[in-house]
Amino acid sequence: MSGLCTAVVAQITSQPANSPATLESKAVPVLDGGAGSCSAEFTVTTAEGKPAEGAKVKVHISYRFGGFHKLDLEASTNSDGKVKFTGLPSKVRRSQLEFEATKDQWAGTATVDPEKECQAKREIKLGAKSASGGLALLLVLE
Repeated sequence: MSGLCTAVVAQITSQPANSPATLESKAVPVLDGGAGSCSAEFTVTTAEGKPAEGAKVKVHISYRFGGFHKLDLEASTNSDGKVKFTGLPSKVRRSQLEFEATKDQWAGTATVDPEKECQAKREIKLGAKSASGGLALLLVLE
């Protein structure tokens, strides 16, 4: 009987899809803002459409009366380019939240209106960011 049990255990552990290390690397990082019941889940991809592992996704939230309550959240994506923010307020000072993803010299954004879509799912495609690291602004002096 012990020979049969050993064979079954060996078969289960030899399958990489069921190993604990593989399950941990695939787990979607979840950051709870603790300010409401809404959530936003993102898949961050490179310009070639591949998952952007380790990309940072951040958001600044102003909410409640007058926007006096503020919340800054930042989390990194897993090996599949996924990250999830929970505990987001349904009513924010500006009607939309802007999530910014960055990795190395790449950046991308996605907007979510939690009042209209409380459980949002978005894809953020990364593209080259400007030399200043933000939006490019052209000034013409005459």
